[in-house]
Amino acid sequence: MSGLEELPTLRGRRRECQALDTLVDDARAGRSGVLVLRGQPGIGKSALLAYTLARATGFQTTHSAGVESEAELAFAALHQICAPFLDRLERLPDPQRDALGSALGLRRGPTPDRFLVGLAVLTLLTDAAEKQPVLVVVDDAQWLDQASTDTVAFVGRRLHADPVLMLLAVRTDHDAAPVFAHLPQLTVSGLGQADALALLDTVVAGPLDSRIRQRIVAETDGNPLALLELPHTLTTAELSFGPAGTPVAVPGGSLTSRLEDGFGRRAGALPDTTRRLLLLAAAEPLGDATLLWRAATALGIPQDAAGSAQDAGLIHIGARVHFRHPLVRSAIYRSAAPAERHTVHHALADATDPTTDPDRRAWHRAQGTAHLDEDVAAELEQSATRAHARGGLAASAAFLQRATELTPDPAQRARRAVRAAQSKHQAGIPEAALSLLAVAESGPLDELDSARCALLRAQIVFASTRGRDAAPMLLSAAKRLERVDDSLARQTYLDAFAAALFAGRLAAPGGSVQDVAAAVLAADWNHADSMPTTAPELLLDGLAALVAQGHTAGVPLLRTALEAFLAQSLSEQDELRWLWLACRVARSLGYDQWWDELTDRQVGLARRCGALSVLPIALTERFSAQLLAGDIDSASTLLAEADAVIKATGNQLSPHIAFLLAAWRGGEADALALIESSREDVSTRGEGLWLAATEWTIAVFFNGLGRYQDALVAAERAAQQPHELGLSTWIWPELIEAAARSGHPDRATVPMRQLAEVAAATGTDWTAGVEARSRALLTDDEHAEALYRDAIDRLSRTRIRVAQARAHLVYGEWLRRQGRRVDAREQLRTAHEEFTRIGMGAYAERARRELVATGETVRKRSGDIDEDQLTSQEAQIAQLAARGHTNPEIGALLFISARTVEWHLRKVFTKLGITSRRQLRTALPDTLHAMTR
Repeated sequence: MSGLEELPTLRGRRRECQALDTLVDDARAGRSGVLVLRGQPGIGKSALLAYTLARATGFQTTHSAGVESEAELAFAALHQICAPFLDRLERLPDPQRDALGSALGLRRGPTPDRFLVGLAVLTLLTDAAEKQPVLVVVDDAQWLDQASTDTVAFVGRRLHADPVLMLLAVRTDHDAAPVFAHLPQLTVSGLGQADALALLDTVVAGPLDSRIRQRIVAETDGNPLALLELPHTLTTAELSFGPAGTPVAVPGGSLTSRLEDGFGRRAGALPDTTRRLLLLAAAEPLGDATLLWRAATALGIPQDAAGSAQDAGLIHIGARVHFRHPLVRSAIYRSAAPAERHTVHHALADATDPTTDPDRRAWHRAQGTAHLDEDVAAELEQSATRAHARGGLAASAAFLQRATELTPDPAQRARRAVRAAQSKHQAGIPEAALSLLAVAESGPLDELDSARCALLRAQIVFASTRGRDAAPMLLSAAKRLERVDDSLARQTYLDAFAAALFAGRLAAPGGSVQDVAAAVLAADWNHADSMPTTAPELLLDGLAALVAQGHTAGVPLLRTALEAFLAQSLSEQDELRWLWLACRVARSLGYDQWWDELTDRQVGLARRCGALSVLPIALTERFSAQLLAGDIDSASTLLAEADAVIKATGNQLSPHIAFLLAAWRGGEADALALIESSREDVSTRGEGLWLAATEWTIAVFFNGLGRYQDALVAAERAAQQPHELGLSTWIWPELIEAAARSGHPDRATVPMRQLAEVAAATGTDWTAGVEARSRALLTDDEHAEALYRDAIDRLSRTRIRVAQARAHLVYGEWLRRQGRRVDAREQLRTAHEEFTRIGMGAYAERARRELVATGETVRKRSGDIDEDQLTSQEAQIAQLAARGHTNPEIGALLFISARTVEWHLRKVFTKLGITSRRQLRTALPDTLHAMTR
């Protein structure tokens, strides 16, 4: 830190300064740092940010500050953060470049996914840091617009091994974005007594009674701004003798109000023209001096009006406009009368260029309007459309809400309220959406808009909790829409099916899959040309037929729907919305090749579109397809990406995946812990689908351990709901095996009949092979062998290698019981090798025990984990590198920088004793089954 030691530290801030010095040194050494400074207004957060800026010599710096009045303008703060680095925009990968360019209004394009925007900013900053360290400073982060807040938090979570330091200052008296709570924190408290007294003495002229000095320090709690400013609000008598019967300052949260009152009184003592200039500056968030003076001129405010405000230490107007403290801005704005605010906002609107900054102009017009005004409302609606196109959902919702408030025509107001409610829902603000729905429903609505209100209310419930309550509401909305809009009604029925499938056995009365199916089949469509033609429409009819009339009626329709999904060119929006349901149908009916194609397509689409809210679902389904196909390398890569997306977006890993992994690996303690922790949770939320998935996974797990009675109990619980889409045909074989091996073959009768029905209807090798394997378990010795061989033959023609390995296992077990040890060894050896290769621990051990019983010696696989094995992220990166991905590609998949990838790979090479990427493929197999520790 050559030369830096000469810079003074702040009074009473040794601890904080040392922490910041360490972060600056780390960034110089190539290690990222993120810190949120939390404290009350005036506590010194801005001074600490300024201290760090002074220390960070040789850094590229970028600075942004949240402004309360600008919190509704999408990506306003982010534009300031990125501005110094936008010359590097074209260096970004195409999806990131397009997303960030669209978000910042630099190029036209589809609405960008907010997480793809975050990845673009991460890449932009870390790319710039290759040249020299980067310092990002964000003051008053509690007032950032929602889009910028999400992006800054995303980047903060993903920084690791890059010379980038990010500092945020957040007020503790404000309900700041909870996403910042997940970042490292440093609470900035008041000064100690000695330092506080010394600071107070710098602003008090003349002697001051020691008791009054102590009282001021105590009641300001050492707040530096309060210590500097409160003496200006007290009279000479109060400073000498204390106020008559009242405290000097009010403790707690009202200190902010006392400070604002003091600033307000200081401003109130200034000339009228100066006070109006201050109010104009307080309403203009950009700090644009040219714009300020243009508006001031229109209001007849002379330039010399600024002198007394600057002399009073409230503001500095140069090339930019700077208030002494954000509390000065808020004090001036809040103390103004409504009519005065309207006047300055109107002047700012007139001074703002409608071509280059139409949205800020519209916002000023809206704040400058005291009465209903259709022209302003229409302008706000246009701004909402532009904000939505840039991905500023919260901003779009705010524009529409204000437009609703200013709309004079009741019918138009109701329609805008519906649109505003939709935007609030999309922005993840359900309470505000429901309030706006109430406004819409109180106005005159036609039948279509009324039905859309019912639909939106149901969608809000479904998004908030995918539990039991949404399906009946969606079904009711679909029935209403059926009378006015066939296409929207079909989409809503399909939404109702999705909600009912999620609820499963826990569905509320009137919201089961049977209720939805009956309504679809009874629908009286308005138009002759409303016959289903698109893949989603065909999927709807197929699901209704399957649930209401059985597999014989439903499978042909669903097969046609799947063919349509594979052949038709659907919009990206429709595919993102419905492809997951098509994947589950393909899985359920045993169309394993189509399941492979559709899951691969879904992942590719979600990646290409940057749809990170959909990508975890797509990766989860694709993971299951690859895992059950025995492709452990691909499955591990997908899991790594899914885990990265989930962490980046703040979501949680699907409980189904957690259970599936535990059952796969055969770790009994881990699996049982997951069972107990998650079963009650999904039951409480009313998510019957995950409850069924949990019970199925338990059955798989216990069958692997040979605990057949426990497996039977779990499988029977899983099979309680006959239409757990994507699971039923996987549940029945577990139930049949458990029933046969536990001595209760009679309890397998019904699932055996159901499995046979599916196999007959689909004619796929997977369903036929699993049926043959299951029937062999229940068959006498004379016919069993033919069924086992038929099962192995059929399953060998599918992608589901796990099903084939299990067929070899049960056939080998049957052969051993028949006394045919040599034949049994061949089957059991095949099963053991396959289960070991794909890391299916419990089943590998079951096959090993059977082999030992035939007289063959088999080494038990060790479960010990060496100290030099890879961490989870190291294993993820190593696997991706071994598959040929470059560092930037790996970074994009895992939401980290290319430099961080390189840092991890160096550690991987050291642990594995290799020196190049070419050696990874041969070095990794022994570590794949113990990726985490």
